[in-house]
Amino acid sequence: MHSSAPQLARQKQGDHVTATASRRRGFWLVDDLSPGSRWYRRSDGSHQYIIGNTQYSFLSGYKASGPQTEADAQAGTAPLQPVAERGARRESAPWPPRQRLAADVARNAQYFKKLRFTLHPDRYPNPSEKPFLDAQGNLTDWGDYSHRPNPRWFNQRADAAVKAAFEHDLVADLILCGPDVEEARSTLRARHNHGAPAPYLKYIARFGRILRKFLPYDTTPISNHPNSKVLWTQAFDRTQPWYDHHIIQRKIRELPVAADVIKTVWSNPEGHGPRHKPTVNDELSYQGEGDRHSEGDTIESHLGTFLGGGYGTTGWKYGNKLGHYFWGTFKPEEHTAADNLQWLRQTIDANITFWKMAPDAGIFSNIDPGYRAMAWPGNEYVLGANKARQGIVAQLPPGQWTVKRFDVIAKQAATLSEGASGRFTFDAPASRAVLFHFKRNDRNLSSPGRTP
Repeated sequence: MHSSAPQLARQKQGDHVTATASRRRGFWLVDDLSPGSRWYRRSDGSHQYIIGNTQYSFLSGYKASGPQTEADAQAGTAPLQPVAERGARRESAPWPPRQRLAADVARNAQYFKKLRFTLHPDRYPNPSEKPFLDAQGNLTDWGDYSHRPNPRWFNQRADAAVKAAFEHDLVADLILCGPDVEEARSTLRARHNHGAPAPYLKYIARFGRILRKFLPYDTTPISNHPNSKVLWTQAFDRTQPWYDHHIIQRKIRELPVAADVIKTVWSNPEGHGPRHKPTVNDELSYQGEGDRHSEGDTIESHLGTFLGGGYGTTGWKYGNKLGHYFWGTFKPEEHTAADNLQWLRQTIDANITFWKMAPDAGIFSNIDPGYRAMAWPGNEYVLGANKARQGIVAQLPPGQWTVKRFDVIAKQAATLSEGASGRFTFDAPASRAVLFHFKRNDRNLSSPGRTP
């Protein structure tokens, strides 16, 4: 060992470092080997299917009636009535933010693969903690001061939530602007910094073409969601492709509609060819009376989105601007579709080589018009059904095939055949969300990239 400093010479001589494989799966990267680059992969080569949850303003720690408490998470919360003043207090001790956020993220990670939330208090602001500082150094919710972030807010709340998500391998989907009130929607307007949001974007180190120059790698998933009246803003197709996936926001109840919306956005019928990027419907179905989406609506639409070749996000919304989808404290006993979505996601991960698949129903006949399918031609096929039908036909390519049926509503799996060949006839039960899986027997079920 040599050193320019004599006092360091020969120190640590004989020491060595052994590199071992990381237990982390790594970054989410667009899988360019997937059909049309419509799926993500991880740095370690594995693939996990993404179903997300929404908790817009859960960093704040406030809901309609006041601060979140530990008791809120430990017991079912009865529907609350909105109060006249946003962020009004009640007589209850607030839950320390780091503990509250870590616990909420951990609960979400049991059911979902992504949690989307805003970096601002938005509709339910915290009266004593704010994300920005005004020109006099006072705390403020106004994003026009986004160039003056409050380090305490981001350290104790934003960083704490992202760290907890990292520890649970849950995607932290950060919303940088919005979603619901002008204070939060003004971050990129940055009126009090002469309209320059770069300091805020650099602080977050996450957003589009502006931020690429601040990132040491080019692997952070980034997107922008379109005008709410259209599926995708065509203007983005004419800009530098700084975004790596498409976000849409379309609330859907039916399997075929959910699938076809994803296919429409990806195929870009008004543009110059397909958009070779993953597509995410981030407001696919909020369960509850707020949007009048039932448990079955939420489950069926997520199966449809998978069959369209994309990803979906849910939330729990019992009234207008009310529920987990805003203030968090996720409870599966309230958001009752969560366990079915967990079962669907785990079923896909354990059984289906989805990253080799694209929408294609070519081998199937006598199917209902509302069914949708995907194929890895010659190797693997899936068919989704949302109603009963008899005498469905799969004309299987050469080989022996294992056929399984997964009823996502009942959370029940059944093997229909372990040696099917040629013309295979089967029936769909009376369920809103059934997934049939056909896999050629000589395919390695533990092939590289398979999630354990």
